[in-house]
Amino acid sequence: MPEVWDAATYDEPRRRLVPCFDEFYGCVAEMVARSCPAAAQVLDLGAGTGILSGTLAERLPAARFTLLDVSDAMLAVARHRLADRQAEFTVRLLTDELPAGPFDAVVSSLAIHHLSDDEKAELFRRAAAVLVPGGLLLNADQIAAPVADLDGLYRELHLDRARMLGSDEAELAAAVERMRVDRNSTLAGQLQWLTAAGLQRVDCFWRWYGFAVFGGWNPAD
Repeated sequence: MPEVWDAATYDEPRRRLVPCFDEFYGCVAEMVARSCPAAAQVLDLGAGTGILSGTLAERLPAARFTLLDVSDAMLAVARHRLADRQAEFTVRLLTDELPAGPFDAVVSSLAIHHLSDDEKAELFRRAAAVLVPGGLLLNADQIAAPVADLDGLYRELHLDRARMLGSDEAELAAAVERMRVDRNSTLAGQLQWLTAAGLQRVDCFWRWYGFAVFGGWNPAD
């Protein structure tokens, strides 16, 4: 995927462009904190500038993180954000081999929607394979509506919320242009792929129209 974000300016508009920012990232942190040990090993897929890992680190200060992203420039920002944490960084595509782990949690935010349906299903399978027994896989991402007219409604609601939070029309136009390369999949389809990957108690844990946090647990021994 072409680099469409400047790593130096990526973080600043996040709270305007990601609806319910604190609830979105906070849901992942809450689920990991309740499901994993205090010194959890966490793999962050498509980690970008480390927003999600940083949120998790606030809840689990003893956790150890492996951040994977295609952009070394984004990971440079993440290195600064997690400078006082136990963290490793690897430049790699989501379609490449994953670090072996095993991990107590595999998480991702606003990255997997760039993959095709087949690539998503395969990534869920590979992510489940690097989890410990009882480990948690969580994806906080954009989703497609089951019908096209709802997709349009979700887009309008998203842009209106961003305006309310302070985005100007230039920022929104740039966001719409970036979203042209998105390959969103339905929530129902992704829950099926997670189940097919062998995960249990698969569910959606938080949702705001076209944004959702969903996942499941590896079977325990």
